[in-house]
Amino acid sequence: MSVRAIFQAAKVADASSPYDTIHLKVFYPAQMSGSDQEQDMGVVPADEKRSPFKVVIFFNGINCGPEIYQWLAVKLAERGLVVVTFAWVSQNIPGMVALTPGVDLKNLAPNTYGTAPTASALPTLLAELERLQSEGVLAGLLDLQNIILGGHSAGGRVAIESASPQFFPQVVAAFAYGAHTAAILQLGYPPNTILPLPDALPLMLIGGTCDGVIAKSSHRYGVDWEQATTPVARTFKEAIAANRGDSYLLLLEGANHFSIAHPFDSTTGRPFLDFPATQPEEQLRNLIAEAIGLFIDAHVCHQSSAIETLNQHLVTHNPLIASFECK
Repeated sequence: MSVRAIFQAAKVADASSPYDTIHLKVFYPAQMSGSDQEQDMGVVPADEKRSPFKVVIFFNGINCGPEIYQWLAVKLAERGLVVVTFAWVSQNIPGMVALTPGVDLKNLAPNTYGTAPTASALPTLLAELERLQSEGVLAGLLDLQNIILGGHSAGGRVAIESASPQFFPQVVAAFAYGAHTAAILQLGYPPNTILPLPDALPLMLIGGTCDGVIAKSSHRYGVDWEQATTPVARTFKEAIAANRGDSYLLLLEGANHFSIAHPFDSTTGRPFLDFPATQPEEQLRNLIAEAIGLFIDAHVCHQSSAIETLNQHLVTHNPLIASFECK
């Protein structure tokens, strides 16, 4: 099976020019056909036998190009998923132009948090998926009632904060790498506050024991983290109240903030804050992709074998896993 991708552009209705356009790259399982359109234009049909395709929308970290997550998008598409990555240059913070996952700061404030999604790009992305369902190589092949939100860093945060059927009924699960819900002091929160999550859907939080970006950003939250994984672990323990058996915390031994990024880009973002990874990067990426894939197979595709395999990781010793919990 091959994986192909198409590009799309979409306008953000409430954004001002020139910061009102999102560029999408949509990965999908493909099946070579030998058609003239394929030969002349490179338009390869989707593998209809594997449809309808459940959809992953992946939110990048701030100033992290979507191409550094392509490796993950390809691996998930190989499992039969459609995966959306995107690039949006905007001013989420006044005066700061950045490549953003789309963070709605007003919905992060103490008086509004939890009442609305923080992922400001998501309505536009969902509308574009509806359009792709009606035309092009993916027409009629998308399962738009089973959408998974995922992301890295700030993108992971908006993904898990926005994963609620109250906000978006078509969203059914979420995952994040290097993300937490510690409250930012500048928004008016008390120090050392962990904000609650919607806690209505299956969730997987993944972090690394060598995450220097998280470790060196603790002043923004009015606290010194005991470990690099502390806010991720506290988010799992304090932001999730339910015990349905579909929420996971996976802490990777020796992984850093950018272990999910490949190829690594040192020119943007805050990689200069990161600690060196102490385990082989490819092995860490393979484990990240496997864990996310099994999580989706188990709790979105409802595959009993995936649930068994995922649960086996909870009790099997693996030198790349510092800890793995479920509740």
